[in-house]
Order: sequence, then C-alpha cells, then structure tokens
Amino acid sequence: MEATANHFLNHVFKTPDFTKEELDIIIPKFKKVEFSRNDFLLTEGKVANCYWFLQSGFARSYAVDPAGNDISTNFYSVGDIVIDWASFFQRNPTRENVQALTDCVGWQLDFDTFQQLFHSIVAFREAGRSRLVASYFDLKKNSVSMIVDQAKDRYKKLLQEKPQIVQNVPLKQIATYLGITDTFLSRIRKEMANE
Repeated sequence: MEATANHFLNHVFKTPDFTKEELDIIIPKFKKVEFSRNDFLLTEGKVANCYWFLQSGFARSYAVDPAGNDISTNFYSVGDIVIDWASFFQRNPTRENVQALTDCVGWQLDFDTFQQLFHSIVAFREAGRSRLVASYFDLKKNSVSMIVDQAKDRYKKLLQEKPQIVQNVPLKQIATYLGITDTFLSRIRKEMANE
C-alpha cells in the first residue's frame, strides 16, 4: 500500500473534508486492482458488490437493447467513481455491463467495508451522499438533454465537459451514448471541422 500522504485516493478524499486520522483509516481499506482492455468490472445480472475509483484508463457502462445492440450509458476516466448505484445500494442485479475500454488501474471498495466506513466516519458518509446527489443530477440533466437538445449540441457538451472521452473512446460507443448512429456523428464532426 502506498504511503497515505502520497496516495492517489487523496485526490478523491480531500482535506479539509477529511482528517489525517480518517484518511489513515479509509485509504488502506481500498484494494488496488488492474483490469485489461475489454475486461468486465460488472456484468448484467450480477449484484454490484464493489465500486472503483479509476486511477488510470477508461471504462464505460452499457445496456443491451431488445434488438441486441449495446448502448453506452456512461463513460469513466481518471478520478471517476465507477459504480452502479442502484445495484450497489439496493442489492439488486444490474441491467448494465461495465467494461474497461483500455487497461485500467482502480481502487476497489467492497460493500461490507463501505457500510462499515459509511456508518463510522461522518465525512465519508457526507462525501458519499454528495457523490450520489451529483450523479443523480448528471443523470437527470443527460436524460432531459436527450429530449430537448439537438445531437450536435449534445456532442458539443460532451466535448466541453469530457474531452478526454471524445479523444479516447471509439466513435461508435460515443454515438450510442448520444442516441445517434456513428454515421450521423461523423457528419456532425465533419460539419464542426468546417465551421
């Protein structure tokens, strides 16, 4: 385990929200894990028994529609929490898959250890609540955007908010996330290049 003071998770659990003593308890509870490109972190039908903070690499979550197409539901990069909130907290099987798009290094916490930290360290509980609320707001914003915004505007927003995703994720997966075909996304990108 890396020394707590220099640990990647210090970027996730920042002071002054956490005391040094709290970080000395929290950080060693996380387990460093490595995933190879195309490895699954979570598969449809399984209960999410852990979550990860990505230290390096890219991952995505996706669901399979009735026609058998995989539709990207989210992308994850350095510093992001990779979690299926509903499956993790409600202990229900997930309807999504989470897959590494590149080789990834993450810091994993299992459900039981999470519960222990959640109930014993107020700052950990509050940080978790803040992440959950922020995730809900992002989900709501994205679902409304799919209805009210043009595809080009959704792509521009993704470029602005997550340029590392656009630079490192296959266009086909980005297109499904935006609710369009990869051909239409190519057309949008060409139009934008000529503006």
